[in-house]
Amino acid sequence: MDQARSTISKIFNGEPRSYTRFNLTQNMEGEDSQVEMKLSSDTDEEAVGGNGVVENHKHAPYASSVPYAAHKPAGRTPRSLCFMMAATFLILLIGYLIGYLAHRKKETATCVASTYPVKESITETLVETGSAPLMDWSDVKSLLKGKLSDSSFERTFTEFASDNHRAGSDGDEVLGNKVLNRFRLCKMQTWKDEHFVKLVDLPRSNKVIFKGSELGSMSGFLAYSKTGTAQGGALHGNYGEMDDLNKLQDKNIALDGRVLLVKAGRISFAEKVANAAKLNASAVLIYPDPSDYNGIGGSTQLYGHVHLGSGDPYTPGFPSFNHTQFPPVQSSGLPTIVAQTITADMATRIIGKLGGRNPPSGWTGMMNLGNDSDLVTVEVNNVLADKQVVNVFGVIKGYVDPDRYVVLGAQRDAWGPGFASSTVGTSVLVELARAISDMVKNDGFKPRRSMVFASWSAGEYGSVGATEWLEGYLSSLNMKAFSYINLDRVVSGFKEPKVSASPMMYGLIQSTLDEVNLLSDTKSLYSIIGQKWEDKVIETPRLDDPIYPFIAFSGIPSVSFRFTSSNEYPFFGTLQDTREKLSVATSNQVAKLAVSASQFAGHIALRLVHDHLLRLDVDRYNSEIRSHVVKVYSKFKSLMSAKPQLLPKVMTVQWLMSASGSYSRASRTLSTDILNSNLEDVEMCRIINDRIMRVERDLLSPYVSAREAPFRHILLGSGSHTLKALSEHLDLLRGNNLKADVELFRNQFALATWTIQGCANALAGDIWSMDNMI
Repeated sequence: MDQARSTISKIFNGEPRSYTRFNLTQNMEGEDSQVEMKLSSDTDEEAVGGNGVVENHKHAPYASSVPYAAHKPAGRTPRSLCFMMAATFLILLIGYLIGYLAHRKKETATCVASTYPVKESITETLVETGSAPLMDWSDVKSLLKGKLSDSSFERTFTEFASDNHRAGSDGDEVLGNKVLNRFRLCKMQTWKDEHFVKLVDLPRSNKVIFKGSELGSMSGFLAYSKTGTAQGGALHGNYGEMDDLNKLQDKNIALDGRVLLVKAGRISFAEKVANAAKLNASAVLIYPDPSDYNGIGGSTQLYGHVHLGSGDPYTPGFPSFNHTQFPPVQSSGLPTIVAQTITADMATRIIGKLGGRNPPSGWTGMMNLGNDSDLVTVEVNNVLADKQVVNVFGVIKGYVDPDRYVVLGAQRDAWGPGFASSTVGTSVLVELARAISDMVKNDGFKPRRSMVFASWSAGEYGSVGATEWLEGYLSSLNMKAFSYINLDRVVSGFKEPKVSASPMMYGLIQSTLDEVNLLSDTKSLYSIIGQKWEDKVIETPRLDDPIYPFIAFSGIPSVSFRFTSSNEYPFFGTLQDTREKLSVATSNQVAKLAVSASQFAGHIALRLVHDHLLRLDVDRYNSEIRSHVVKVYSKFKSLMSAKPQLLPKVMTVQWLMSASGSYSRASRTLSTDILNSNLEDVEMCRIINDRIMRVERDLLSPYVSAREAPFRHILLGSGSHTLKALSEHLDLLRGNNLKADVELFRNQFALATWTIQGCANALAGDIWSMDNMI
C-alpha cells in the first residue's frame, strides 16, 4: 500500500528520486540478523532554506526481524477477512489506475525530434515530469534582468573595495568573511576551504645595476623567481616570444649568459622567462612599454609571478591542506633563472645606452639590441612565506540533479586596490548569488542542477586558491562539476567583448551574445558584432587565464569573458588599479557594464541549470581534432617522402585518422540518441548528460603524470602529449634537429591516438556501442 501511495505521489507531485540504503547489522550476541532500511535523498542530507528548496522531513521506517517464536499467530476472524478482502481490492484498483495512467502517458508524450544541441523552441515546450517544473526561458531571463541594477552594484562596489587585500593578509580575510556573510544572507549553504601555501612577501632589497649604476628602488617583483645574483650583457628580446628569440638567433646573436630585456604583454611573464631559460639566458628584466601601457606613468612598478603553471609550485599535483608534508618536490614550471620587473623609466635608461646591432624589422622602441659590454647585474632576494589562504563557497541546490553543478568563481585578492582585477568580479559574484537566490526563493524558479559560487584567494600568484581546490577534490569534481564560469576582470573597457572558452561552449556563448545588450543599447551584442563572431570574439585560453587549470588540468568545460576596449586596460598588475582609473577607461560606465557582465554570466549559468540537456556541444571538437589531424597528416606524408627510412613502414597516420573518425561517429551517435529519446524522462536526460560531461575530461591524456605534466588536455594543454607537440616533433624530425627522437615520436603518436579513441569510446555510451576501427 505504501509503495502504491508513493508511486502515485511521484506521478502527481513530482517528488524527487529517493535512494534506498540498507544497513545490515549482525547481532553480536548470536541472535538473528536485523535489517535496517533508511530512505534518503540528497535534499534530505541537510536542510536548505534560502534557495527555495523545501526542507524535507527525514523518514526512517525501520523493519526489524524478531524470532518467529516470539509472535503468536493471530486468529482469522470474519472481521479480519473483510479487511483483507477490502485491502486486496484496493491494491488491485490502485495497480490498475497506475497502469492506465502510465499507458496514457506513453500515448500522449510528445516525441522530441531535434538536432543537437536542443533547439530553443523545443526546450521551452517540454514539460518537466520530475520535481522541477520547467519555467519558460524568457521568464527566467526577465527575472534575472529585473534583479540586477546599477544602484545595487554601486553599493556592492563600496562594500568590497579595499586598498589592501593581498593573498593571505588580514584584508583578504576580511573580504572573505564579507562574501561569506553575503552568501548566508541569501540563505545559501556555505563552507570554507583552507590551504597553507608558499607566497612571496614584499621584497625590499632587489636590485638592478646597469654599467655600475643602480637603477633605483624596486618595490615591484616577480613571485617564484629564482633567487640570487646574475650578471651579463644586456640584450633586447622584444616581447620575449619564441619567434622573437628565434629572430635573434637568425642574426647569429647568442643568448647564452645574456640579461634579456623584454616588454610586458602578449604572453605571460612566466612564458617569457621560460623561453629565455631555454636559450641559456642568465636573467630577464620585464618592463611596460609606453606604447602598450598608455597612461601608466614612467615610475609605475609591475607585480606578477613567473611560475609556468598554476597553484602552489611547492606541492605540484597535491593540495596544500593543513601543512601536509607531501614528498619534497618542486614544480617543473619554476624558473631556473632570476627575473625582475623594472619601470618604463628604468628601461629607457638602459635602452638609450645599448650598443650592438640593429633590431629585426618590425621591432619598435629601441635603436640597438645591446652587446656584451652593456653589463647588467640583477639581484633577486624574494622571500617565501607560508600563508593561509581561504576559499569561500555558497551553493544553490538543484531540484532534479543536485549532485551536478556549475561553478561561478572570482578571485578576491589583488596586489593593491585591484578594483578591475578583483573588486568588480567579486561584486558580480555576490550580486548574481543574491539575484538567483531570490528567483528561487520568491519567484518559483527551480534549477534542475546546482550552482556553486566560489570566492578564490591567491589568484594573483597563478590561480593558487582555485588550483589547490581542484587538486584537493579532483576525484569528486570529475563527474559532478560540468562547467566553470570565470568572473575575473570582466570589465576593463566597453567597446569589445572577448571570450576564451572550451569549444564545447561556443554555441552557448553565441546564443548568450544574442540575448544580452551592452549598456543601454537596444541591440544585442551579437547583432553589434556581426558575422564571423568567433574571429572577432573568441580567444584561445592561455596559461595565465584563470580558466586554464579548470580546462587543461581538470577537464571541466569553462568560459572566461571580459568587456574591453581596443587599447587594453594598462593597470592590471600595478598599484594603480583603482576605481577612478577604471571609470576613466569605461567613460564612467562601470556599474552599467557590471550589470551587462552579470547578465552574460548569469544567462550562461542559468541556461546550464535550466534545460533538460546540458548546452555543451560535443560536435565542436570534431573540427578541432580534425584540423590537428590534417596538419599531422600533411607533415607526416612530407617526412615519409623526404626520409622514408626514418620511420617504420608499418607506421601509418591512418591510426590517428581512424581515431578522429571514431570521435566523429560517436558524436553523431549521441545526436541520434537524443533524437530518439524522450527528454521528459529524467533518468534518460541524466544518462545523456553524463556522456556529454565526459568529453572534456576524456581529452586529458591518461598517460602522463598530473604532477609532472599537469595540463594534460591534448588540444588545449601543454607538453609533449599534445597534438600540437606531435606536429612540432615532425618539424624537428624533418629538420634533423638534435632534439628530435624517433622513438619518442612513436610513443607520442600512439598515446595521442589512444587518448582520442578512448574519448570516442566513452562518448559512444554503452560498451556494445563502441567500435574499434584501429
